Amino acid sequence: MSYEPCRATGIAPRDLRFQEAVAMHEHADLVVVGAGTVGGWLSVFAREAGCERVLVVDQGMAGYGSSIRAAGMVRTQGGTPTAVHLGQETVAFYAGQHERYGIDSGFRSLGYAILAFGDDDRQAAAARLAMQAAEGLPSRWVEPAELAALAPHIDVERLTGATFCALDGAIDPPRNVTAYMTVMHRLGVDVRERTRVTGLVLDGTRVRGVETDRGPIMADRVVLAGGYGQGRLARLAGVEVPVGAVRHTVAVTSPLPSVAPDAVMGFDLAAGLYWRPEEDGLLFGWSNPDEAPGEAQGVDWAFAERMRLRLGELVPAAAGAGLRRIWAATIDYTPDHLPVVGPARTPAGEELEGLTLASAAGHGMMWGPAVSRIGADLALHGTTAVTDVSMLGVERFRPDGTSRLATDPIALPFPDRAAAVA
Repeated sequence: MSYEPCRATGIAPRDLRFQEAVAMHEHADLVVVGAGTVGGWLSVFAREAGCERVLVVDQGMAGYGSSIRAAGMVRTQGGTPTAVHLGQETVAFYAGQHERYGIDSGFRSLGYAILAFGDDDRQAAAARLAMQAAEGLPSRWVEPAELAALAPHIDVERLTGATFCALDGAIDPPRNVTAYMTVMHRLGVDVRERTRVTGLVLDGTRVRGVETDRGPIMADRVVLAGGYGQGRLARLAGVEVPVGAVRHTVAVTSPLPSVAPDAVMGFDLAAGLYWRPEEDGLLFGWSNPDEAPGEAQGVDWAFAERMRLRLGELVPAAAGAGLRRIWAATIDYTPDHLPVVGPARTPAGEELEGLTLASAAGHGMMWGPAVSRIGADLALHGTTAVTDVSMLGVERFRPDGTSRLATDPIALPFPDRAAAVA
């Protein structure tokens, strides 16, 4: 069958009815479930590492979950050594993207101030800075007077200071999706959108592929990178992964002429509120720690107003500013705010050979490329040089879903346990 090219684009239209009628029964060297930031970049790294046939499956459109709706914050100032390593790896990747691929995610180093409001905050910051220095991170303490010079838009009168790292910055989330999709196409990664994984093909404790609503795809290596749907996917193989879902809201103010387009980013940790420059105004985002976890895309307008007022207190130029845009998305989280990367294991501790988990715990922009690199390394080689991942597998969680690891204290205030997503 032949088609006339579309006059506007020169691209022949697809026969969608024919496409949907073709049942998939394919073979791949690696199947990645999830085409968000983690799954997308993971497939790129796998191809670069020599994996021949890489196929990515997503129940929706690539990047159209939380990846395209993210805030784009990228921070090295983690609260644990692991979080620091993940941030360092991610910043290095974003900074070198254009030279490597000729396309990038729009990363820019803006600097990030994590605010301190009292002596307790200052003491916690001192301990955190010592840990970060031991990991080679050039973060430092800034007194209110220096912060006022670095970030004149922030009201420093109520602050005891802040930690600051000039390496931290932000990307443009839609551009990030465009970047990984472009590189995936260039490297020959095959993508199956609107394709739901309905089961995992197992031979005893060995994965042999995935079942989808369009037929099976056989592969001896499968990576689950399903975001907040990770728990559902893992349960298809009898694996329990405490990855939950929670609403996250982002808004952009109307233009603020007194805030520079390269203004320092800010994080009010206690309120769970962060901000950065965007579209001649400020982008700000939050999660509500008192909200029951679960899927949610609607805006909680009462809480949004509360966060808008808080932003105005800390950044006086934003007081009374209108909203240009606002949106909500469901993101994933873990009880300890750390990613889940490692081999899939049943509750009895039995490893499922060839099945790898890769969840960024709601930090898809901030840690996504690092988690992707780790996931590809583990799936193909069983080891990674990014960071010590020996404690980041599912075995760290207790039967009640809580974690044996210390919680990363520099994170949005997510719940202390994950609620299952159907």
